[in-house]
Amino acid sequence: MNQHNPGITLRPTTVADLSYLFVFQLDPEAQHLAAFTPKDPANKTAYLEKYTNILHDSTTNNQTILANNVIAGSVAKFVMDGHAEITYWLDKQFWGQGIATRALKKFLEEELTRPIYGRVAFDNFGSQKVLERCGFTKVGTDRGFANARQMEIEEFIYRLSLS
Repeated sequence: MNQHNPGITLRPTTVADLSYLFVFQLDPEAQHLAAFTPKDPANKTAYLEKYTNILHDSTTNNQTILANNVIAGSVAKFVMDGHAEITYWLDKQFWGQGIATRALKKFLEEELTRPIYGRVAFDNFGSQKVLERCGFTKVGTDRGFANARQMEIEEFIYRLSLS
């Protein structure tokens, strides 16, 4: 596989992966697109504590995305307000290569919880395309305070149901 079409694999996220994933989420453009970030995304201690606890939560499925055996990001299923939700984050150097779409498709082949929801900022067109290419359909909107933007914004709600 070449750099523009890397081989994508997923594996369970480990505590050792968290330091890499922490750095990825520090990028200002990525934070802006994700919008709904922690109040202080630069607090590594809080990040590591939160995600180490999440790794031990039996209701979550956390996977690390590898592109040509290099950590490229993460994808996870978690439960919020009684609903299964999907989240993913890709290091900026891997954007625009179809990696998020391919990784999410692989993830959804193993994670069979349905329905499963995805939420995305109204102007995060790349993430909207990822969800749509993976079979999600837009089912609603919500508004919430986006820490990365320091304002309330609209988010789109997507759902993937049973086939």
